[in-house]
Amino acid sequence: MRLTRPKVLGITFLVLGILLSLYSAARIDPAQRTTLGVGTLGTRDVPAQASLVLIGLITSLSGILALFDRLRRALAPTLVTVALLDMLALMIWAARGSSVDLVGMLAASLRMATPIALGSLAGIWCERSGVINIGIEGMMLAAAAFGFAVNLYLSQWLGPRAIWIGLLAAVLTGGLMAFFHAVLSIRFKTDQIISGTAINILAVGASGFLRRAYLVKAYFVGEILPIVNVPLLADIPILGAIFFQNRPIVYMMLILVVLTNFILFFTAWGLRTRAVGEHPLAADTVGIDVFKTRYVNVVIGGLMAGLAGGWFSLETVGSFEDLMTGGKGFIALAAMIFGNWTPYGAFMGALLFGFAEALEIKLQILDAPIPHQFLTMVPYFATMVVLAGLIGRTVPPAADGRPYEKQ
Repeated sequence: MRLTRPKVLGITFLVLGILLSLYSAARIDPAQRTTLGVGTLGTRDVPAQASLVLIGLITSLSGILALFDRLRRALAPTLVTVALLDMLALMIWAARGSSVDLVGMLAASLRMATPIALGSLAGIWCERSGVINIGIEGMMLAAAAFGFAVNLYLSQWLGPRAIWIGLLAAVLTGGLMAFFHAVLSIRFKTDQIISGTAINILAVGASGFLRRAYLVKAYFVGEILPIVNVPLLADIPILGAIFFQNRPIVYMMLILVVLTNFILFFTAWGLRTRAVGEHPLAADTVGIDVFKTRYVNVVIGGLMAGLAGGWFSLETVGSFEDLMTGGKGFIALAAMIFGNWTPYGAFMGALLFGFAEALEIKLQILDAPIPHQFLTMVPYFATMVVLAGLIGRTVPPAADGRPYEKQ
C-alpha cells in the first residue's frame, strides 16, 4: 500500500484514538467527573472516562475514513475537528474532579489567536500579490518594541493617551519594515526568503538594543489598552462573552478579517492583486501596474503585522521583553497555508492555534502532571500536525515568490 498523506494521517488518528480509548477505559475511574462551565447557561458535569472513550472512538473512526480515502474533500475540516476534540480530551483529563470554564477558554482562544490572525492577513496581502514574506515575525517584534518605547516616553506628558500613539507607532514600524522588504524584493529582486530572514535578524538586533540601551533604564509596566464592552451585544449569552467583551485590537482583527476578504474577492483592487499574484505578465498586458500593486500590498501587510506587534506590548502585558513574539509570526504563516491563502480560512487556522495556546495555559493552571516544557510545545506541535496534513493539498498563488521582469 502506497503511503499517501491521508493514509499517514489515517494511521496516526487510528493509533491515537485506540490508545486514548484503552487508556481511558483502564486508568480512569468511571466515577470521576469534570465540570464544564458554559457561561450564563450554567455548568454541566460530564463523566471523564466515558467522554474520553467517546473522543477516542471518534478519532479512530476519522482515522479509518482517512485511511480508506473517504475524506478527500473534507480532510481539513476533519483535521481541525479531531485536533480540537483531542485537545478537549486533554482538558477533560487534566480537570478530573474540578471545573473548566469553556466560555472563558474560547474567549482566551480568540485573544490568543489575534496576533496569529493579523500575521496571517499580513501574509495573505503579500503573497496574493506574489511576494513571499517570512519577515512577519520580525515586523511584529520590532513593532512591539518601538510601540512600547513611544508609549513609555510619551506617557509622562500625555498620560493614558500615549498608548494610542504608541499603537500608531507600532503599526507604522511594521509598515516601514515591510517597505524595506518590498524594496529589496521588488526593486532589487533579492531572494524573498533571504530578505525576510534579514528582516527577522534586524528586528531581533534592533529591539534588543532598544530594550538594553533605553527601556531597561526606564523600565516599568505601563497601562494596557482597556476592555471595551459592545453595548447590547456584550449581553448575548456565550457569544457576548467571547466576541463582544474584548480589547480594541481584537475588534480590529475581526473587522480586518471581514474587510480583507471583501477587498480581495469583491473589489477591483482585489481582482488586480490576485491577477498580479497569479500571472503578472498577463496583468501587465492589460494595464495593471504590477510593481505598484506589489508595493502597496506588501506595505498593507506590514501595517497589519505592526498591529499584531502592538498586541503583545500594548494590549497584553504593558511591557517589552526580548523575543516576546515567541514565533507567532511563523505560526501565522502556518495559519495562512492552512486557510489556503483566504482570510476566513486563515482565521479558522488562527483560532485552532489560539485554542492550543489557551489550552497550554489552562493545563498549567490545573497543575496537570505533565512537564511544563511539553505543555509549552502544544501550540507548535499543533502547527506541525496541521501542516503535515495540508502541505501539498493547498495551492499558493502561481507567481508567489517570483520577481517580475517588465517586458
